[in-house]
Amino acid sequence: MLTGNREFVRNHAVATKQVVRAVLKATDLCATEPTQVVRTIVDRRLVDRYDYALQTLNEVPYDQWREYDAEDTVRFYALWLHEAGMIKSDPKKIIADKTGWPLLERAQT
Repeated sequence: MLTGNREFVRNHAVATKQVVRAVLKATDLCATEPTQVVRTIVDRRLVDRYDYALQTLNEVPYDQWREYDAEDTVRFYALWLHEAGMIKSDPKKIIADKTGWPLLERAQT
């Protein structure tokens, strides 16, 4: 899930769209070419163990993100965070006011 400052997104729509596309492409690359991704992060010394990193990428369901309903996810976490006392606002108001569904829908096309 991605979040963004409303003012930044409004003022920098092109940069925001580029970031969203980059994250989506990276996610797809992790799903389709995990060995290439792991080799890159090992070569850049971001992780030490190739085998652990490859196992992690293979176990994380990167290729299933398109199957999730974003609205249901936000609704679930907003309610959960409200119940946990981590957010004070009404979850229904958060969902109505703070989500950028049009931007998300354009990014997926």
